Amino acid sequence: MELDESSLAHISAARVLVVGDCMLDRYWMGDVNRISPEAPVPVISVQETEKRMGGAANVAKNIASVGGRPLLLSVVGDDEAGHELEQMLEQADIESRLQFDADMKTTVKLRLVSRNQQLLRADFESSPGDSALEMGLEAFKTSLGEARVVLVSDYGKGGARYISSMIEQARQQGVAVYIDPKGHDYSAYRGATLITPNLSEFQQVAGDVYELGDINTAAQTLMQTLDLQACLVTLSERGMLLCQRDTAPIHQLTRAREVYDVTGAGDTVIAMMALAKASNMDYEQAIGLANHAAGIVVSKMGTATASLPEIVLSMGRE
Repeated sequence: MELDESSLAHISAARVLVVGDCMLDRYWMGDVNRISPEAPVPVISVQETEKRMGGAANVAKNIASVGGRPLLLSVVGDDEAGHELEQMLEQADIESRLQFDADMKTTVKLRLVSRNQQLLRADFESSPGDSALEMGLEAFKTSLGEARVVLVSDYGKGGARYISSMIEQARQQGVAVYIDPKGHDYSAYRGATLITPNLSEFQQVAGDVYELGDINTAAQTLMQTLDLQACLVTLSERGMLLCQRDTAPIHQLTRAREVYDVTGAGDTVIAMMALAKASNMDYEQAIGLANHAAGIVVSKMGTATASLPEIVLSMGRE
């Protein structure tokens, strides 16, 4: 069944448990008019600064932006950035249960931007400790019954270290697990319901596949090996390919009209897929929702979200 406005009716009641790596995205914006006399590098005169929620926090914000009800679990540093994230989540009315780890640095991505062009990105990060992660796992156990879907945003920063245990517990309670994966070894995701790699990430695991038929064949092998139900591979300008076990794949062309910045597009895709599942949509409706939302987000600068009115407007343009 295709996506239409009636498909969106139950979004406001959809509850998604979001787990994973939170980060703070900072933007320093200004003009570049000269080269430094100290080294052959441009000098940016910073005129404006901005901060946004990134990683799992951006996933939660994407869910909330269309009316869903996310509950965010994550470990952050007991530092300025960690508490900034806490305040931003509160201001966005996103429920969160953060664990503060005094021995880690909250992941911060600092981007220097001039005339809408990113000049440089500097990352500050460290991994959470076992004690904070174990406390987070206990929070997961007590929160699991509150949601219909678990969404794991794995950015490879260490926040999803106990993901195998989370998948097992969710399966025991009949809760679907959707994962945005990282790395070249997906064995920790065994038993998940759906994974959403982009093509580059998928190729790290499945080999140098490009044609749709070859992607589906590789996905069938991966799903069989890891006991997955589905694999959604995002293909940039070619759209999305949803592969299900022993079922013909579903391919949707991109809805993007103008690509401005792909930062955070993967967050949007998995957020909409999980929200669709929690709203009782089928897979075809789900990828329709994800496709429209991603097409909106890539037309904006930096980590961004799509609103429900924007999605409805995008649907009306088809």
